[in-house]
Amino acid sequence: MSDTATTTGSFLTQEAYDRLKAELEQLSGEGRTEIAKKIEAAREEGDLRENGGYHAAKEEQGKMEARIRQLTQLLETATVGEAPKNDGTVVPGMVVTVEMFGDQETFLLGSREIEGDELEVFSEKSPVGAAINGARIGDTVSYEAPNGKKIEVKILEAKPYAG
Repeated sequence: MSDTATTTGSFLTQEAYDRLKAELEQLSGEGRTEIAKKIEAAREEGDLRENGGYHAAKEEQGKMEARIRQLTQLLETATVGEAPKNDGTVVPGMVVTVEMFGDQETFLLGSREIEGDELEVFSEKSPVGAAINGARIGDTVSYEAPNGKKIEVKILEAKPYAG
C-alpha cells in the first residue's frame, strides 16, 4: 500500500503498483548504468556529429528519463488497492457498466497502467472518465467528444474492482 496516496492520484491495483515500482527501480538503477555505458562506447567511436550510435543512445536516455519521471509522479500520487465504497457512486477503482450509443460497455475506471488485466481501463482523466466520475447509478451524463459532438452516457452499474 502507498502511504503517499492522495485523492487526486490514479487508482492502481497492488499488483500494478508493485510492477511499476519494480520497473522504476530497474530503470533508475541498471537501466541508467546500461545507457551510460552505451553512450560512453559510442562517444569513443569518434566525431559525435556523425555518430548515429551516440545519437540513438542519447535519444534512448531521454525516453528512459521521461519514463522515470512519469513513473515517479504516478507512484507518488496513486491510490493503491483500496476498494472504494460500494454506494453506487462512480469513482476510480470501480467497474462501471454504461450505455453509450445504444450499447452496453463495462470497464474499470482507473489508471491505464493497470491494463493487461481482463478489463478495458478508462482513465478518470479521459473525456468519458471525467464525465462519469462522481455520477451515480441511473444518472445520464454527457461529455464533448474531440470532434465537438455531445455524447450521452447512462450509468447502469458501478461496483468496486476486486481484481
